[in-house]
Amino acid sequence: MLDFNVIQQLIIMAPPLLLAITLHEVAHGWAALLCGDATAKAQGRLSLNPLRHIDPIGTVLVPALMALLGGFIFGWAKPVPVNYGRLRQPKRDMALVALAGPLSNLLMALGWALAALVGQALHGGLPWLGVPLLAMGVVGVSVNVMLGVLNLVPIPPLDGSRVLAGVLPNRAGQIMAQIEPYGLIILVVLLMSGVLNLMPIVNTIRHFILALFFS
Repeated sequence: MLDFNVIQQLIIMAPPLLLAITLHEVAHGWAALLCGDATAKAQGRLSLNPLRHIDPIGTVLVPALMALLGGFIFGWAKPVPVNYGRLRQPKRDMALVALAGPLSNLLMALGWALAALVGQALHGGLPWLGVPLLAMGVVGVSVNVMLGVLNLVPIPPLDGSRVLAGVLPNRAGQIMAQIEPYGLIILVVLLMSGVLNLMPIVNTIRHFILALFFS
């Protein structure tokens, strides 16, 4: 987005970032509802209104700064409440609820790729609309692939740890529960040190999705 100033970049990045994080949480809530737990619905967390899900730091400040700095984009919203005891098959269903978030990011990445294709088609005739839509679509693909891949890392409280706990013996879930209070610190250290380098995976998936629409 070299042709846009900082304000324009923030405006272009805001919708993909907000939707990526908000719909990720809504997907968790819907999956929980389908598995028997209506807690998220009862607390109004199935709403598409981002204000019900936004964490000012995790949803806005952190991902926006990392996007502007060109780093690995990650962020978080207020976690959707899930009552483990209300799930029909708690261990299996918790894994499905966790998996719903990254899957929603994959679907959004495909949707933003389509938006980018529309933007490219409008580029010549309506550049005032086509240019920002193309840029927003490309950002949307990148953001959603990054968040989807990141959330599948099996470090609590990321979704990948809950998916893994759903297929491993109960002891594994107990170990992850003990690690969870330190999970975010562990994740940041691994990302900042370069030990956890997810960009090759992210770039491969991103290029594949864009190639589907721009081949």
